[in-house]
Amino acid sequence: MDITIRRALPAEYATLGALTARAYLDDGLLDFGESDAYLGELRDVAKRAAAAEVLVAVEGDPPPGGRVLGGVTFVPHGGPMADLAGAGEAEIRMPAVDRASRGRGAGEALVRACVDRARALEGCVRVVLSSQTSMRAAHRIYERLGFVRAPHRDWNPLPHVDDLRLLSYELTL
Repeated sequence: MDITIRRALPAEYATLGALTARAYLDDGLLDFGESDAYLGELRDVAKRAAAAEVLVAVEGDPPPGGRVLGGVTFVPHGGPMADLAGAGEAEIRMPAVDRASRGRGAGEALVRACVDRARALEGCVRVVLSSQTSMRAAHRIYERLGFVRAPHRDWNPLPHVDDLRLLSYELTL
């Protein structure tokens, strides 16, 4: 299967938002299910695209065609979309691949595209990301691409929820 990674088009925002929300819901990654406040953030691709670079993995026809398999938000220099990134760092946020399309390389291709973008940024020395403990398939992708655990960066986005801890990874460029 040919997978193309490119910037998401505005006409794809709703599709990608629904795909991302569904992936997080189906994988049990939202503590409060359909009522989780983060669900709105996952669906709002236009907001992400206004503050960062949203990439999609598509198969099939060239833009504006092709079926969206997944997406990711690449945060090049911190800003409102960054959770972890500091000076000289880029961040990967909200990676998601449609369940039916997993295992075909879309997730890895999205992460590789983010790393390539980070390498092209002047002054960028590191790529960082957060991941839930249950995202084992994603962890394997990150580690295969050279990311290492950064436990000193682990954090809890909802301090009132005791058992939520995000694992941090980083890749030195």
